Amino acid sequence: MASYRVVCSLALLLITIPASRAMLDSHYYDQTCPQAEAIILQTVRNASIYDPKVPARLLRMFFHDCFIRGCDASILLDTTPGNQAEKDGPPNVSVRSFYVIDDAKAKLEMACPQTVSCADVIAIAARDVVTMSGGPSWDVLKGRKDGRVSKASDTINLPAPTFNVSQLIHSFAKRALGVKDLVALSGGHTLGFSHCSSFQNRIHNFSSMHDVDPNMNLQLAEVLRKKCRKPHTDPSAGTLLDSTSSIFDNEYFRQLTQGKGVFGSDQALFIDDNTKSTVEAFAKDQSLFFGEFAASMVKLGNAGVIEKGEVRLKCASVN
Repeated sequence: MASYRVVCSLALLLITIPASRAMLDSHYYDQTCPQAEAIILQTVRNASIYDPKVPARLLRMFFHDCFIRGCDASILLDTTPGNQAEKDGPPNVSVRSFYVIDDAKAKLEMACPQTVSCADVIAIAARDVVTMSGGPSWDVLKGRKDGRVSKASDTINLPAPTFNVSQLIHSFAKRALGVKDLVALSGGHTLGFSHCSSFQNRIHNFSSMHDVDPNMNLQLAEVLRKKCRKPHTDPSAGTLLDSTSSIFDNEYFRQLTQGKGVFGSDQALFIDDNTKSTVEAFAKDQSLFFGEFAASMVKLGNAGVIEKGEVRLKCASVN
């Protein structure tokens, strides 16, 4: 999944986000804004040419938005004097490229005023960056409304990079997602980069018996220890999440079978019997992974959809 940055306590309860009963429709804007998807695609494509990090960032943005209050664009709201917003919560401080969504929204407001929600822009953009990077495509169901609540404290409910499979299954179940969805969506880590802070615990002082996590490939551990030295003094240091980090493929799963998962939560998928066979299947069959990933993205996109929200004029602030 999108890289996880915050370590959550076992004692903390996860927010339950019900599957939406809202009537989403892949043709929702056919009459009111038929050019919506073309505008979003062109904006995302241009931004990705300028900054190759954009695809991974927008995919992660979608995950982090949907995992908090559902897919309501709450991650886009700015902090106000009386409220610290989600985007400033610990796991989201490294989420970037909000300007791409803002740019797309500004163009949509010129073409179709007060019509396309920011939540739908994120969902469409997430699909587009996957497809542009060589991954699958799917029909994005649309018709979401934008939420008016965004709290940094809610980000404690994002899955952590230290989670074991039982914790991950529990977290995903709160979003009406099953074990296969968990493994498939974790494959989103085939795109992108992680800072050292998300895996530092695996390569230094892992336990009283092992300095390095024994489940990590020794060659990878050596490389990461050189990039992320102790004491950790370079906040920009980190590593790519797989060897083809700009291409959406099944390399992430192949690396898990070799002990080369960067996050502990990733490598746990190959260790645990609940998920190991699915990891192996996706490692062998990229088409299978693509199909399951697309289906799981549609399911995640249905999480907590708001029927009676608003269509923001600007994504960073409520109307």
